[in-house]
Amino acid sequence: MTVIDDSTAASVTAAAPEKFVVAVPQETLDDLKARLLATRWPADIREDETYYGTSVAYMKELVAYWIDEFDWRAAESDINSYDNYRAIVDGVPIHYLREPGRGPAPIPLILTHGWPWSFREWTRVVKQLADPGSYGGDPADAFEVIVPSLPGFGFSAPTGRTDLNFWKMSELWHSLMTEHLGFGKYAAGGADYGALVTAQLGHARAADLHGIWLGHPVHLDVFQGERPWDGTGGFMVPPGVPDEIRDGILAFQYRYASHSAVHILDSQNLSFGLADSPVGMLSWILRRWTEWSESGGEVESVFPRDHLLANATMWWVGNTITTSIRAYINSTRYPWRPAHDRTPIIEAPTGFTFLGFENPPGVTTANRAQVFLDDARHRGWYNPVHIGAHEHGGHFTPWENPDAVIEDIRATFRTGR
Repeated sequence: MTVIDDSTAASVTAAAPEKFVVAVPQETLDDLKARLLATRWPADIREDETYYGTSVAYMKELVAYWIDEFDWRAAESDINSYDNYRAIVDGVPIHYLREPGRGPAPIPLILTHGWPWSFREWTRVVKQLADPGSYGGDPADAFEVIVPSLPGFGFSAPTGRTDLNFWKMSELWHSLMTEHLGFGKYAAGGADYGALVTAQLGHARAADLHGIWLGHPVHLDVFQGERPWDGTGGFMVPPGVPDEIRDGILAFQYRYASHSAVHILDSQNLSFGLADSPVGMLSWILRRWTEWSESGGEVESVFPRDHLLANATMWWVGNTITTSIRAYINSTRYPWRPAHDRTPIIEAPTGFTFLGFENPPGVTTANRAQVFLDDARHRGWYNPVHIGAHEHGGHFTPWENPDAVIEDIRATFRTGR
């Protein structure tokens, strides 16, 4: 099946998973190029200025590369080198990669990406998890790996729904794994927004899971309360805190403040601009790749230029920026409600990977696991069975430190096998 533009995607009605081939119509790529060539650049006093965000100079350089040198067909070929499928799950099209497990008893494992990620950030771990014996590991640790695109992201579009959020997505995942793929029991992993989807599975579907792995310990009520746009809940740095700690806390808050606030408070108005301008869309998501990764402000030290532009092109041609952003405000419009009142709230055995760039201020990699276990805010939430703390890496966990993720996912599920 060849599907990418909206008109073709809307015609897909089959419920059973079908093979999927990415083949973007040439006219869609031609339109993208025309829009890039017609970009009206902001009037900036200094094009190399970075104080206000990504510099105009770098954006011009990156866009020129997008126009003249980036090869989307090569990116397509790389995506199509995996086994791609699409299934219609409760009326929603779900695209996913599937890598068969090679070992005596592979466990089904669904891995969920975040925002503004795609399934492609998992490709550094997929084959190693599925076939450990070919990568120096124990075949007994093999997984049957499923990597979907979140609904309303990438090739899982158009959804035909305006209400999707993490806890509704988790039910789609459960239906995909049990009804469409026929797994009686499975494992789940996720980071960033995908950690919420995965944690909800660990809460509502624990009996059907071997366990879960999380790249981020995000609570399921994160978008509730009086300040749902503020992940700190209005936290103010107490007086008397050492300057180094204070600066670290403020830097951590600044890194994420505009992201959640705008996506929740002004998502539609932002979307008009991003859905109309590929440069505007690239700029918005590029800032996250830059600030959230361990890049030191040099985003291409973490993400090769072709990887960045392949993701941006994928977002653009599917016209999914609006539906992806809406996943945040829908978490406040349709609030999470517990499926049970037991503790821990997330009953499934849970493993974690913590990477050093995201250590809280004043916390080191050496004491990261113990600080997490001692933190009263997390008590009653999790059933931890493994915690891995690693010095290298930032928010894009499986891309930035794939070895750590492979190690920790294997360790999380090893005893449960």
